[in-house]
Amino acid sequence: MANPFCHIELNTTDVKKAKDFSSKLFSWKLEDMLDGTYTMVRVGEGTGGGIMKNPVPGAPSFWLAYVLVDDINASTQKAKSLGASIMRDVTEIPGAGSFSVLQDPTGAHFALWKPKS
Repeated sequence: MANPFCHIELNTTDVKKAKDFSSKLFSWKLEDMLDGTYTMVRVGEGTGGGIMKNPVPGAPSFWLAYVLVDDINASTQKAKSLGASIMRDVTEIPGAGSFSVLQDPTGAHFALWKPKS
């Protein structure tokens, strides 16, 4: 399938509480990274994700879905041309890939992801 969901990320107001809840409810393996500022969620089969502190002060916790793309720059610009707002422009994560965060014309947020080749 082209452009599958490839990562689901919880941006939370309380990382400790979210990790405690998730680890007790699900059989997820939680792996702290980036000096403990990001937690990878390993689910075995299926789409994994991450948990991090919500970077927007005062905003509620939310899940952000990432969609796999072949060309992060072209896909971000195409989304913009179709009426999306760019919430965070293309950003590289060294050694991993690049992402952007968008808001579609209905107000829904999502992210695009291109792994490093």
